[in-house]
Amino acid sequence: MIGRPTALALALAFVAGGLLFVPGRHSNGGVAQGPARAVPLRVGIVFDVGGRGDKSFNDAAYAGSERAVRELGADVAYLEPSGAEDREAGLRLFAARGYDLVIAVGFIFSPDVDVVARAHPNVHFACIDYFPGRDGVPPNVAALAFREEEGSFLVGGAAGLLSKSKHVGFVGGMTGPLIKKFEVGYSFGVHRTCPECVVHVAYAGSSPDAYRDPAKGKALTESQVAATADVVYHASGATGHGVFEAAKLAGISAIGVDVDQHDEMPGTVVTSMVKRADVAIFETVKAVAEGRFKSGFQVFGLKEEGVDWVHEGPHADRLPDALKRRVEALREDVKSGLIHVPAE
Repeated sequence: MIGRPTALALALAFVAGGLLFVPGRHSNGGVAQGPARAVPLRVGIVFDVGGRGDKSFNDAAYAGSERAVRELGADVAYLEPSGAEDREAGLRLFAARGYDLVIAVGFIFSPDVDVVARAHPNVHFACIDYFPGRDGVPPNVAALAFREEEGSFLVGGAAGLLSKSKHVGFVGGMTGPLIKKFEVGYSFGVHRTCPECVVHVAYAGSSPDAYRDPAKGKALTESQVAATADVVYHASGATGHGVFEAAKLAGISAIGVDVDQHDEMPGTVVTSMVKRADVAIFETVKAVAEGRFKSGFQVFGLKEEGVDWVHEGPHADRLPDALKRRVEALREDVKSGLIHVPAE
């Protein structure tokens, strides 16, 4: 447990560097349900652009860490970088203080993780959506990856069945191979259930700012609505709120991403592609706690319950039962290997 003097020193150091420090969460003296440790496992998490409260990927990561607090008695502290220069600094601060596990949330951290992990070979690191550099994955890094194309395939299938105009949209955040997987999987799913459908594609930009530009998301969606799209899926972080606003104004359906985003725009968001960053983070913390940390790539797809779509409960009540059955059948075809979903 971080005492007050230590927490204060950390906070001052982080603020000086432009970083927002959030003190650790503890088990408050309770008995953890996970493996017993003489000292609580210390975990440091550096969030991606947008930080906590994005109601998307960062919040999913936070949920996984909170589960580790409850079930494993982990001591977790958080950092929210204010700019690109803070990412490496945040990782270094946790590593220098001897945290057992340092987690970076987002592919944009990949080069920073490479540098800091090699400088601290005795510290475990994990990076969500990690992309390896030319020297490969460092031996103390768990590269947490997802088959986003598989989850996007499911919501694409739903979009194809929902569309009446036979035109649907996709709004991505930053251009690049990661978000391309969402686009390709979505288009593949749309055409699986609606071969004649047209998929309109747009991206918010080529820098990390593309994930926090709701105005751009709204403008891109309005353009797709003008092209008669009546269902729009986004993979754009906080930019997606603009997508939802435009969809609501136009009276069309929207599909969320990463977490269940129904509450962002009830009555407009009909489902979401759920990317279980919470599962990946919890399982990684648990592996460190149990002394079985593994470096290298660990991929979470439909088989591993690493991706899903919202199709149960009140947040899915606008989806017809026949549609749900059709898309769930597609899920089983992917899991059995009958359907292979392309990623590019």
